[in-house]
Amino acid sequence: MVAVALVTGANKGIGLEVARQLGARGITAIIGARDEERGRAAAELLGLPCVRLDVTDAAGIRAAATWIEQEYGRLDILVNNAGITFADGPPSQTSVEQARQVYETNVFGVMEVTNALLPLLRRSSAGRIVNVSSERGSLGRTLDRSHPLWPMLNLAYCSSKAALNMITVSYAKELWDTPIKVNTVDPGWVKTDINHNEGIKTPEEGAAPIVAMALLEADGPTATFVQHEGPLPW
Repeated sequence: MVAVALVTGANKGIGLEVARQLGARGITAIIGARDEERGRAAAELLGLPCVRLDVTDAAGIRAAATWIEQEYGRLDILVNNAGITFADGPPSQTSVEQARQVYETNVFGVMEVTNALLPLLRRSSAGRIVNVSSERGSLGRTLDRSHPLWPMLNLAYCSSKAALNMITVSYAKELWDTPIKVNTVDPGWVKTDINHNEGIKTPEEGAAPIVAMALLEADGPTATFVQHEGPLPW
């Protein structure tokens, strides 16, 4: 039976590459995209299906879940990749409105999508949820004065990723005694639109640890926070 995956924010960047790598392994990787036209273009490029999916649109998320159920009957892999940010700046100059926008996508969007798709993941013999986080959401790394992250300030983005880490742990605890595994992955500083292509890793490199977590064996871990180089401190 061919595995079915959904990748949010998959019409470009890391999400597109995750879908490509999953598809290359024979998985039906559905490209979830807020912009339907861009989603179709990406899907045609890779020969994969697509669905319109704006993670801030609850009705649209439910419609996508219904479509997946009708088309495939279940979901084996969910990659919560969609995310946004604003430019760095002192926390005291971060507007609450900007923070709300970031949280709507990076936090509440993940919850909305996961809750809508969880019934389909429960039908899988080996469900996998991978949340794409960031090292900048690590309290341990952020407070390490010897680490390159020390001078970086982005209250909305960093705190949203810290919240995402707790969301990961919370779902993992709920699903602890089921076949579903829930993990968080930091793809690293990847060249994408979100950082104006200033990263040091390629999308292929950034996608690799995400795909590895999506394809965990039955004895694989749950409730972890990792990057390509290994585990990260919470």
